[in-house]
Amino acid sequence: MEGAELIIQEINREAEQKINYILSEAQKEAEKLKEEAKKRAEAKAEWILRKAKTQAEIEKQRIIANARLEVRKRKLAVQEELIKDVLRQLRERLSSLPEEEYYPMLIDLTVEGLAELGIGEAVVRSNAKTVKLLSERLEDFRKAVSEKLGRDVEIRLGEAVDVIGGVIVEAPDGSVRVDNTFEARMERFESELRATIAKALFG
Repeated sequence: MEGAELIIQEINREAEQKINYILSEAQKEAEKLKEEAKKRAEAKAEWILRKAKTQAEIEKQRIIANARLEVRKRKLAVQEELIKDVLRQLRERLSSLPEEEYYPMLIDLTVEGLAELGIGEAVVRSNAKTVKLLSERLEDFRKAVSEKLGRDVEIRLGEAVDVIGGVIVEAPDGSVRVDNTFEARMERFESELRATIAKALFG
């Protein structure tokens, strides 16, 4: 029996060793897997963090770009309002020019219109105030226009129109005309006017 006992003990000892070895290897493998999982998790976390930072930077740049665009839009809106205000003031100034400044302008605007049309007889129209001024000085007006043109011209005054100032010069039959009213000239030269005002206001 002693021999059998010894064999059984040896078998148990070997089995115990094998079990311990297997458990040890399993523990090592578990630690290895755990370490690999940890590294993968850290790598994943790092990737997520990098992605989040990138998205945050993109969002930040988008917000900054939108803010700059909004600032630019508001700045342009303010500039546009200032330009419009100057144009309004200019219209007001033109509508209330003193006679000594306004009358020579009327001569020049009429001369320009007649020269463009190439006619020797014309009807001149403007607002009621201007028509009254010209009617009071009609002979002097005809003479001044003729002298500047270098030829005699016949000028009649037409019915008043609703304008702030300046003149409309037209053929007696109304077939051709040059609109030299202040409104028309401001419209024709609006881009140059706006550029001049913008430069004066904003540099």
